[in-house]
Amino acid sequence: MRAVIFHDVGKPITIEEIEIDEPLADEVLVKTAASGICGSDLHYFDGTSAMPYPAVFGHEGAGVVEAVGSGVSEFSPGDHVIACLSVYCGECVDCLTGRSNLCELKPERGPADPPRVSRDGVGLHQHARVGSHAEYMLLHKNGLVKIRDDMPLDRASLIGCGVTTGFGAALRTAKVEPGSTVAVFGTGGVGLSALNGSIVAGARIVIAVDVRDDKLANATNIGATHVVNGAETDPVEAIREITGGGADYTFEAIGKPPVARQAFDALRAGGTCTVIGVMPIGSEISIAGRDLLREKKLQGSSMGSNRLKVDIPRYVDMYLGGKLRLDDMITNRGTIDDAPAMFDAAIAADEARQIFLFDS
Repeated sequence: MRAVIFHDVGKPITIEEIEIDEPLADEVLVKTAASGICGSDLHYFDGTSAMPYPAVFGHEGAGVVEAVGSGVSEFSPGDHVIACLSVYCGECVDCLTGRSNLCELKPERGPADPPRVSRDGVGLHQHARVGSHAEYMLLHKNGLVKIRDDMPLDRASLIGCGVTTGFGAALRTAKVEPGSTVAVFGTGGVGLSALNGSIVAGARIVIAVDVRDDKLANATNIGATHVVNGAETDPVEAIREITGGGADYTFEAIGKPPVARQAFDALRAGGTCTVIGVMPIGSEISIAGRDLLREKKLQGSSMGSNRLKVDIPRYVDMYLGGKLRLDDMITNRGTIDDAPAMFDAAIAADEARQIFLFDS
């Protein structure tokens, strides 16, 4: 099969022919229909994040089940599915206490097993245990969700990471309340999803903050009530003025410590700032200690605190019901052959969300 291969920081990706194994007892082979380019993919290019390489890139995919292992009863060939990097073991303390998104014992193939994907007989890493920028994905059954057949698979692919991360951060991690005020810093795919989730939760004011007017226009299409260009205006002061003292909830969806500090400073007393963006390795966020006496809270969110087998089908229903605005997030589509140009556009922040389409 063909796949996008990441080699090392600063090196160009390549499109190569590689091999994929047959599913073991608890695995599922999926023919990829679509895969998004997620913002967190880009952190590996500049070394902000690290992973083993060479690797099959991508972690935001959807497709159709091709084959299942002998121990799999949940899926059958022909099922439409979404892959999610929050694969879980189902046995650790986090899984057993309802926090499977924080699972520490994510299931892997054993050292005596052949690699799932390989090139010339040498194993390749699967990005986030998914490797969705390829014609097929071989996944553990606990990293996969069956969905309705009437859900378009190109839009479904976004739910596997970006939407679940941002939408879930608003609905599940922060638990945005009806009538509240919200500010979202960063209007890429994850930020737009957090903005969308806040609207669905019933927030009365939803402020989008970015440094590009085209992205702010897209946020307005999603439903932002106000926009602030942080390159032209102090966003903290602007948010305080719009909300009458500060927002009840803020979200940092970029991955920059100074922006997280702005998001925290833009809170009113008792407000909650949720950091969604992937921060650089070794970075720190400093806040004013006395603000804690005003019951301001700074918290993180991992993949939108998801319960993937429950939440993802609900998000699909929300899209088909008109609440989840996936169409407005997609700014470009292409094929695997377009990968180099599409990644260049993503790095330049010229697109909110791009999707690879595969033959289905």
